[in-house]
Amino acid sequence: MLATGRERQRYIAALDSAYAAVQKAVMRPMSSNAADALGSPVRNLVVILGFVAVVMVASTLGYMHAGWSLADASYMVVLTIYTVGYGEVRPIDTQYLHAVTMATMVFGCTGMILLTSVLIQVFTALQLRALFGVGRMQNAIAALDAHVIIAGYGRIGVMLAHELKTAGRDLVVIERSPAKIAEAEAAGHLCIAADATDEAALVTAGINRAQVLATVLPDDAANVFITLSARSLNPRVQIIARGEAPTTEGKLRHAGADRVVLPTHIGAERIAEMILYAASSGLVRGNDTMAENERLLQSMGLEFEMLTVPKGGGLTGARVADAERRGAGSFFIVQIERKGGGVITRPDPGTRIEAGDGIGYIARGNGAAIRALFDVIPEAIRSGRSTFKPGR
Repeated sequence: MLATGRERQRYIAALDSAYAAVQKAVMRPMSSNAADALGSPVRNLVVILGFVAVVMVASTLGYMHAGWSLADASYMVVLTIYTVGYGEVRPIDTQYLHAVTMATMVFGCTGMILLTSVLIQVFTALQLRALFGVGRMQNAIAALDAHVIIAGYGRIGVMLAHELKTAGRDLVVIERSPAKIAEAEAAGHLCIAADATDEAALVTAGINRAQVLATVLPDDAANVFITLSARSLNPRVQIIARGEAPTTEGKLRHAGADRVVLPTHIGAERIAEMILYAASSGLVRGNDTMAENERLLQSMGLEFEMLTVPKGGGLTGARVADAERRGAGSFFIVQIERKGGGVITRPDPGTRIEAGDGIGYIARGNGAAIRALFDVIPEAIRSGRSTFKPGR
């Protein structure tokens, strides 16, 4: 099929228009900052790929317009763009085919050269980003001292890391899951992508300079192994280990753990506390102020508690000062709610404790021992009738 010079001009104009349309569509979001567009290898890659695709489609349609089949046209375009040079599929014997072929050579080869250079930029940028990102992380970890290492970024690890960061403590997370590593980095934590059971990971996290290691993996065997490794690497580090089975506590302590936390038991104790000691549990956690007071006291090793004084109890009829003296400083009474009504806030040391009174106190140590001192059993604990407000 022969074509006039006007058809050649229309073809080249259509090719130029297609390229301009693709460039406009891709570059429009970047028009506000041309420097960023030119400086982003990924964006450049998208533009060049779009340009090459437009050239291939337009050239294929150009050959098909001359009567070529889709297979012959696309094959000719690929040979030309990739500069393989196996020979022409069909004779290029018209001015129109000359124009299409030359346009394919110029635009296609230029696009492939640009594509190659942009791919090199993308790969180089990714490698440099990974290299400098890891380097910065390692330098930041190497600068830490007396920090906390958290082995495992699961449900407990996430909450622990959040609380420590809120408190301003330096910490390092060791986690092998890429998804959890990304989550930890998004939260602003220093991370090491490794298995915490590997001693090399502990060394990289600075176990020899760490103050505390918290191993909170859901795998008891892994926690025991990490505890053994950490204790051998740093005999002075404080190790807090998580255990799932009650029988694991002894193993963890034998491995060198200073403290063992059993989340299942803690949850069960909290539920039992809510059932048996509803007055104090509601008192502490009934509103945001009480919850904040509880966190403050717990940070000092103290807890709120409330009980009802039984008849004939060990401290029934005693004065406040005598009761606190018998407790050897393990608690101090901050309020008395009289059985017949009335509330005494910050009672005088000479105030007597009578049967049926509600005693609000702040305890340091074993709450069960203090209740035993009053001869209180769970059935004697009142539920929900107290007006006790700590610190009022």
